Amino acid sequence: MADCEQLYRERLDRYTTAMRNEQPDRVPIRPFVAEFTGTYAGYTCQALAHDYENAFAAARRCATDFPWDAVVPNMLATWTGMTQAMGLRYYMTPGIDLPPDVGHQYYEPPPEEAWMKPGEYDALIEDPTGFLYNVWFPRVSEPLSPIGGPVTFEHNLTLIRGSMAMMRFFQAWGVQEQRLRDECGMPSAIAGMLRAPLDFIADKLRGYLGLVDDLLEQPDKVLAACEALMPYLTQFALDTADPNKNVPIGFWMHRGCVPFISFDHFQNIFWPTLKPIVQELWAHGHQTLFYAEGNWDHHLGAFAELPERSIVYHIDQGDVRQVQQVLGDRFCLSGGLSNYLLGFRTPAEVRQACKQLIQSVGRDGGYIMDASAIIQRDAKVENIRAMTEATLEYGVYSRGHCRCDSPRGAPRPTESEATPGEFVSHDVGRRLPGVCTPWSEKRRSLPPIQGDESLCERIWQSVDAMAASYIWWIAMAF
Repeated sequence: MADCEQLYRERLDRYTTAMRNEQPDRVPIRPFVAEFTGTYAGYTCQALAHDYENAFAAARRCATDFPWDAVVPNMLATWTGMTQAMGLRYYMTPGIDLPPDVGHQYYEPPPEEAWMKPGEYDALIEDPTGFLYNVWFPRVSEPLSPIGGPVTFEHNLTLIRGSMAMMRFFQAWGVQEQRLRDECGMPSAIAGMLRAPLDFIADKLRGYLGLVDDLLEQPDKVLAACEALMPYLTQFALDTADPNKNVPIGFWMHRGCVPFISFDHFQNIFWPTLKPIVQELWAHGHQTLFYAEGNWDHHLGAFAELPERSIVYHIDQGDVRQVQQVLGDRFCLSGGLSNYLLGFRTPAEVRQACKQLIQSVGRDGGYIMDASAIIQRDAKVENIRAMTEATLEYGVYSRGHCRCDSPRGAPRPTESEATPGEFVSHDVGRRLPGVCTPWSEKRRSLPPIQGDESLCERIWQSVDAMAASYIWWIAMAF
């Protein structure tokens, strides 16, 4: 245990030093290994997805056998037992909807069957939490009935099963994080989740094709919806972030870049409703991991507007040298190692690619080794070993250092940047983020309170916040 704690501190310091865009003792290794953990530990995709204890065990096996510096406790992130309990229509499960060795998939309906209709923007804008509960959830959960519909046995069971399954999964997740620290000396790579408002609309409400139609036919409504969502997405990111502010909030960037949307739509809708959220998170002391899936090179100049060190920028299909030139002086970079190499080429080629990345992007520090995209079942074990060994060999800095006794933690904003509430206000004039039924409304339904009303209010607000958290977790993460 003592050795694992020492190892944990060394790794956390190495990881956080790089995220400060500084030079640790060597390049940290932080692979986002998903289905690869099953390949290595001997589990099918179904076994990983449908039994989270298998996924946790596979992650711990990799964390024990590979000298990495940070991992995600379970990169699959979602337990399909929970999605089945909720009856989610958009989630395809290995072994049920798919062959057992195929990773889980999301089903995106055609525009005419989208989970939100084109004429429903005003309802979303007026009350995002109410819209998710009253309109969206009954559509995406097969057993649920809409408002005014029949309340069946399965309807009621779905609400109970889903909430109990989520509680069970989250409790197990906390145990997994502690076991990674105590048994493997391994820090968690990220904590918390953010989606861009426009991505949220495309991913969970209108679908990509529906969003494209709306950007052409009713862009003002799309912008207003993105603005309405900003405080809710900000609050969710803050509520789920690392309380110690060491590791960044995960932000998986989907279809908000050229050519999926036009440059004008990026400049006028996507970025103006995302940038303030990132600034607000930074004002609270949290970095954001920009996991730039695809190629976001057209927008590097916009990202350079963010405060220094406020993000970690992950390179997928972008031009590594261009990213280094535009962002390397301001932010820590990660990734850039081709998943094609890891899956289909030789260990020697992987080693050479790692060496080149370290000598170019990582030569002065502020770089984290990782694949370009999430590592799935096609990655060869020998190539993951080659990536690890090459980083250990070529990634040592002669001037770097590691503070094993007291890790320094993640970067902190300057005084001028650290003003919470300046960038995203939570005073939205509707149902506030984190609230379903405010105390003022609940109070009217109660008889005269004979004791301490502040105690009643405090407990009510705490349990009501769990109800708000429940629907946003489903919409954001599952």
